[in-house]
Amino acid sequence: MKSKSIEEFYQDIVRDSDIKPSSLLPSGIQKEIGHFNVFNIQELFEKMKQKPVMPYDRRAYFKISLIQGKNRVEYADRVIDIEENALLFATPKIPYHYVPQDTKQAGHFCVFTTEFLTKDKSGIDLDKLPIFQTDGYPVFQLTKEETIAIDLIFKKIHDEINSDYVYKYDLIRNYVAELIHFGQKLQPVTALYSKHNSAARVSSLFAELLERQFPIESPHQRLELKSAKDFATRLSIHVNHLNKVLKENTGKTTTELISDRLIHEAKILLKQTDWNISEIAYSLGFEELAHFSNFFKKQTALTPLSFRV
Repeated sequence: MKSKSIEEFYQDIVRDSDIKPSSLLPSGIQKEIGHFNVFNIQELFEKMKQKPVMPYDRRAYFKISLIQGKNRVEYADRVIDIEENALLFATPKIPYHYVPQDTKQAGHFCVFTTEFLTKDKSGIDLDKLPIFQTDGYPVFQLTKEETIAIDLIFKKIHDEINSDYVYKYDLIRNYVAELIHFGQKLQPVTALYSKHNSAARVSSLFAELLERQFPIESPHQRLELKSAKDFATRLSIHVNHLNKVLKENTGKTTTELISDRLIHEAKILLKQTDWNISEIAYSLGFEELAHFSNFFKKQTALTPLSFRV
C-alpha cells in the first residue's frame, strides 16, 4: 500500500468540487520547514458536492482532528463509532478508513508532515510519543468542557495561519504540541472499539490487498506483497494474529491463500500470454526461475512448461 502524499490529500479534498487546490494552501510556508494546514470541517463540507470518504490507506502525513458529529473510523482490526465529540490522532504508521455517518459535521483538523514538527524545531519526538504508536488508541472521547478547550486551540491556529506574523509557524508548532499533550492526558475510548467484526475486517482487508495486485498486465509489473509478513506489515497487525484470523475464517493459512492466488495468476499468464517463463516468474515476485518452477510443480504436479503445452 503506497502512502498517500500531502499532494494527494489535497486532490482528494477538491475531487468533485469547484475548489481549487491552490486556494487551500497556507500562506508564507516554505518547503524547507515542512507542510502544515488547518481546516474548518463544517466550512469544508459546505463547499463539497458529495460526502467525503477517506479510503483505507496509509498517509504520509500526520493529522489531528476535533470531530463533532457521527463518524466511523475503521482500522484493520477494530472499528470506532463516534457519536458526538472526539479527538483523533492519525499517524503515517497506521492505515485507516474514515467515513462520516451524516451531513451534520463540525470541528477542525490540521495536517502536517514530519519535517514541520521535527524534534529540533518543536522539542517533540513524534516517533516516541505514545499517542502515535501502532499499538495505541488514537481516538479520545471529549466532554463538553474538553471540546470547548480543544476548539479554542484550533481557533488560535486558524487566526495565526491567516495572520502576517513573521514567526507564526513557530507559534503554531506550540499549539500543535498543546493538542498532542492534551490528547495524551486523556483516557482512550476503549469502550468505543468494536471487536465483534474485527476478524471479518482483517480477512476482508487481506483479500482486498491481495486482489489489488492483480491482474498482472505487463512483465515489468511486479508483486509487492508476497509473504504473510508483508501483508501483516501493511495492515499494521502481528503476523501471528493475521494467520490466526485467516485460518479461523477461511480454513487456510495466509501462505496458502497467497499461494492459491499466485497459482491462479500463473496459470492465466502461462496460457494467455507469450511471455517467457522467466518473465512470468519475475512478475509474480520470484527471484529465481527455479524457485518458481519448484513452487508451480509443488502446487500442480506439473512444470510451468508442461502446463503451457
